[in-house]
Amino acid sequence: MMSTPIEMITDENELQSAGFYWRERDGVRALICAPLERDGFANAFSTRLGGVSPMPEQALNLAGFNEDDAENIYENRRRFLKLFDDDWLLTGCWQVHGIDVRVVHSAAEAQSKPGVLGDDEYCDALVSDTPNVLLAIKTADCVPVLIGDHVTRSFAAVHAGWRGTSSSIVKLAIAKLQREFRARAEDMRAAIGPAANACCYEVGTEVISVFKERFPPANKLFTATREGHARIDLHQANRDQLIEAGISSDHIHIAPFCTMDRNDLFFSYRREKQKHGRVGRLMSVIGTR
Repeated sequence: MMSTPIEMITDENELQSAGFYWRERDGVRALICAPLERDGFANAFSTRLGGVSPMPEQALNLAGFNEDDAENIYENRRRFLKLFDDDWLLTGCWQVHGIDVRVVHSAAEAQSKPGVLGDDEYCDALVSDTPNVLLAIKTADCVPVLIGDHVTRSFAAVHAGWRGTSSSIVKLAIAKLQREFRARAEDMRAAIGPAANACCYEVGTEVISVFKERFPPANKLFTATREGHARIDLHQANRDQLIEAGISSDHIHIAPFCTMDRNDLFFSYRREKQKHGRVGRLMSVIGTR
């Protein structure tokens, strides 16, 4: 994959107004939510740039051991973590498009085999207030949401595909932060990362019906395309749920990218699976000192 100068990737003014900036080290690039960082939370949304995986080349695939060599993924993770100063313990889970939220109470609970990320835990969201731990979720079109509460120093990482979004998984993660750490939604800030979005993500009657049944105002999320199909805005759907949960609208930041539209920057399951048979995975992380 050819390296693209960061200034060519998107309009810098648009990126900054959305609350994000690019960080690059040794060819690895990631999006950082600046307001979340100013609140004291290390965070990043990875790209596909700067790795060693042949997808097709020099790809930063950070998960999916059945579609890439383990040594490639471990090396890519090592490179990705170099974006952060000091050492961090990376922890995650085996994602199943469900609604379970894992609580990481301590560094000991976060420990796992090198690079495995606690993948024997099945969930789609993680919460913690443990210093020096980076909660990680993996995506390749689904919506990554990172949440931080600057008062209690608790934080969350959420994997929200259409199933998770239709089940309000971001609300469940916020509720878990409130129960476990006495966090308040009014003290939280959220960053919504790159995902398949309204410009490209077409769904059928199954998805349309689920959203309209569970969310009466759901019509605004859809743009009709052909009989029984429409494009859906999952960024907006998750933003709405964050606001309904009590997070201020000016504390919600949405990365101005669609993974399907910018397949040069991000892995996209829908763009790549049928064409190449293998798809890399992005990683979104959050933690605090």
